Amino acid sequence: MLKEWKLSAAVPEAADFAHKLGVTEIVAQILWNRGLQTVEAAETFLHPEKQAFHDPFLLKNMDKAVDRIAAALTAGEKIMVYGDYDVDGMTATTLMVHNLRALGARVDFYIPHREKEGYGFNLPALQQIAADGTGLLISVDCGIASVDDVAAMKGSLDIIVTDHHIPGAVLPPALAVINPHREDCPYPDKDLAGVGVAFKLCQALWKRLEGQDYCQDLEIVALGTVADIVPLLGENRRIVAQGLQHMRNSASAGMRALVDVSEIRDEQLNTGHVGFRLAPRLNAAGRIGSARKGVELLLSKDAEQAASLAMEMDMLNSQRQTIEQEILAKAEAELAGVDVNNLPAIVVAGEKWNPGVIGIVASRLVDKYYKPTIIFSIQDDGKCKGSCRSIEGLHMYEALQQCREHIVQFGGHSQAAGLTVALEELPAFKEAFAQVAAATLSDDDYIPKVKVEAELPPEDITFELVEELAALEPFGMKNPKPLFGVRNIRGTSAQAIGKEGQHLRFQVGTADQPRTALLWNRSDYVGIVNSEALDMVYSPAVNEWQGSRSLQCMVDSIAPADGERNFPERDILVDIYKFLYVIQQQEGKIPYTPQELTVRFCGRGKHLSLYTMSVGLRIFQELNLLHMDLTENCYYLPKASGRMDLEQSPTYRRHR
Repeated sequence: MLKEWKLSAAVPEAADFAHKLGVTEIVAQILWNRGLQTVEAAETFLHPEKQAFHDPFLLKNMDKAVDRIAAALTAGEKIMVYGDYDVDGMTATTLMVHNLRALGARVDFYIPHREKEGYGFNLPALQQIAADGTGLLISVDCGIASVDDVAAMKGSLDIIVTDHHIPGAVLPPALAVINPHREDCPYPDKDLAGVGVAFKLCQALWKRLEGQDYCQDLEIVALGTVADIVPLLGENRRIVAQGLQHMRNSASAGMRALVDVSEIRDEQLNTGHVGFRLAPRLNAAGRIGSARKGVELLLSKDAEQAASLAMEMDMLNSQRQTIEQEILAKAEAELAGVDVNNLPAIVVAGEKWNPGVIGIVASRLVDKYYKPTIIFSIQDDGKCKGSCRSIEGLHMYEALQQCREHIVQFGGHSQAAGLTVALEELPAFKEAFAQVAAATLSDDDYIPKVKVEAELPPEDITFELVEELAALEPFGMKNPKPLFGVRNIRGTSAQAIGKEGQHLRFQVGTADQPRTALLWNRSDYVGIVNSEALDMVYSPAVNEWQGSRSLQCMVDSIAPADGERNFPERDILVDIYKFLYVIQQQEGKIPYTPQELTVRFCGRGKHLSLYTMSVGLRIFQELNLLHMDLTENCYYLPKASGRMDLEQSPTYRRHR
């Protein structure tokens, strides 16, 4: 998929700013372009420990919540922490339970089952909690949308809601509602994760009850903050920067066991380790097992018990990966007969698809097609549980609001959300959502963008530059890893690497300044890299192996250089069609990947770029001259029926 470069503007003030900060011009330019245009702001960013934690009592209703919890502590009242089944919810539950116990509370926790109970409060659970003698319930990372359930418990259970999801028009009638997104909340940092809001409540409790400035357990807060993909700026930046430092040597036996089972051997953990190794294992408990096990792991004080629970998380994660691949294949099969290129959004539904995994599948389809995507699991009770992922340009929560007449319930953020739709309403919802997406998104919005800080030939990267860029960590939402671009580059010595030959390695740079480039999970580009001029986007890195250090390029994306982006005219399309026909006649089927077809076409002595081949294949599919067979993983040509009418292809018409 081609990505459009968004090249950052040159900064005339960069030299002076760099001098004041004591950094290179390129780092000064990155800071400036990210809105850090004063020495004070940049210094705080470069040294996250200088970021002050705001007074927790600035959060609306914080004083009411602390007073009620203090009364429960004094009376020895039973407290229940009601959490959520994702990593943010599990870490928030862990944090709240751990600190309430440290303050002497009688406290337990409850997390609803993802498949049986769904997100947020459910009335039977609340009623049972009250019947069991609990006087106070504190929600973490949920509850803001549960207006009716909270109202139904009025008089039988005191409820404090802490959440970070966007509130609806009406707040739940709880004793206290702590959410920085409340319109009447003056708290200056609106980007806290659910565990971040729970952290502020813990700060307030320790300050009021013990007179202490609480900033412990940041590794737990960091884990949930990174996993929930909130902006890593302000308080979140300090939380994650300091939390990462404590993860390996955490006081939590559970955290240490989770790090060990994830096979993270680097001395310095980073947000990539958290997002791609730690969080998926913990998340697997909530997706296909019991999220309670995840909290038990993080609360564990016994190393042996923690190791056992962490191993269970690891096995669940392997199961999750298998289920994910199965659902992804079925979703792709559902799309096989559809012209995805002309869909404003993707909505796919399947019988009894695991509701805990469909969100990951939605993300995979967004990565492939770059369209807003909703995956539904059709349940036995006639309800369709959906998980949504969006692209830039479409605020998913607001889009769902416009379709709410077809929705039982929904909640979420700008880029991700969950919803439930009655089966009989599913067709109407699909149509309504497609209309919202079509009305909101322009053609340009469907082109994925990649932010490029500057054009930088690989031979110009240095060890000093890599070290300075590391000062911008931790990377994440609103503070992405800096990427650089180089145009019209030619790679050499491309080869597949990895246990299963799934990754790609090739050489760039110059003879006296060679650099190794690595692109994960794209070994199918071996032949393309060896034959085509490319535009490459990458991040500089250092490879350390057996005591030696070398500079390398971690490739974000490659695309055909301008000279390779030739639209196939009729004569080229005829040539491609004949080529495909010969393959089918000789082999019975046509390879599925455009990359292989491009390499084989060029092997005939005539150059053709991957871009040209890919566009040609799309045109043939639009004309029903080329079909896909996903069971055989191949293309095939149906019987020809006369001269091809190219004007019937939307892609060809747009070009003309």
